[in-house]
Amino acid sequence: MNIYEQQSKNKKLTWIMLFVFIIFFIAIGAGFDYFYLSYTKTKYINDTITTQKEFVPFATISSLIISIILIITSFSNGIKMIVSATGARPANFEDLKEKQFVNVVEEMSIAAGIPKPACYIVPDNDLNAFATGFSPEKSYVFITQGLLEQLNREELQAVIAHEISHIRFYDIRLMTVTTILMNAIAVISDMMARSSRRNSYSSSSSSRNRNSGGGILFLIWIILVILAPIISRMLAMAISRQREYLADAGAAELTRNPKALISALEKIRKSVQPTKNIKESVAHMCITDPRGSLIEEKSGFIADLFATHPPMEKRILALKVMAYEQSKANA
Repeated sequence: MNIYEQQSKNKKLTWIMLFVFIIFFIAIGAGFDYFYLSYTKTKYINDTITTQKEFVPFATISSLIISIILIITSFSNGIKMIVSATGARPANFEDLKEKQFVNVVEEMSIAAGIPKPACYIVPDNDLNAFATGFSPEKSYVFITQGLLEQLNREELQAVIAHEISHIRFYDIRLMTVTTILMNAIAVISDMMARSSRRNSYSSSSSSRNRNSGGGILFLIWIILVILAPIISRMLAMAISRQREYLADAGAAELTRNPKALISALEKIRKSVQPTKNIKESVAHMCITDPRGSLIEEKSGFIADLFATHPPMEKRILALKVMAYEQSKANA
């Protein structure tokens, strides 16, 4: 796929993710309404007593309203929240290393044909980097102090090219929206779980709803409430793993130097300490898992299911194949 196809795919995937999460919000709210807030209404029709279940969509509407507020708040203050959570600061032009970082970001932005993102330094000794934002016109690149100090210019350029690729492919919009929705679903699920525990034995109508043919549905709903945050996180991880390979390839394309990214990833791989200043909620945006690179060394079904990134060994191998193909083409 070329860059325009990648952008189109990511824009469509963003809308699909939004639709999936809206279904989550509605399902969680509607389940609470049905099992806890609906009631049986008695009517007299032609001297005959009939009962009719009344469905009150209070939780459904509340769930949607709260999620919309959370999403709007995250969109308007998301970057400030990330800056605050990581302790990041704008790059200082008076510092030669940081000025070099800004210059490299500008070079790679020109090569990619996008506006220069804002540049931030995260005060952490581990080696890591990530990009965020909603479009190439409103994007941000964060790198750790450790990355800045331990990589040479070519390696730094390769890492920045990787992050710039996330920006030009619109990965940042997809991953930022996914992060916001993931946090919102976690809040809604927690609220519904707490409310259901409080109301579990207080409402006789809810007991009737659960017992009269609704037992299986109630079990499914409870499982959804519990697993929704886990499912949403797994979706974010699956998307992240796929995008990392593409961003690596994009970096090799921009720099024409896959060996530089191989060298950078090797250094990042050897730095096994966690990136303490980068929270787990943005782990899928980083070039490596901030919980520590040893996590990425694990393989197998369970490891692949819960990993935010593909194994570093596989990424390096893919880049070595690119480097070999490039050398063969130049020969």
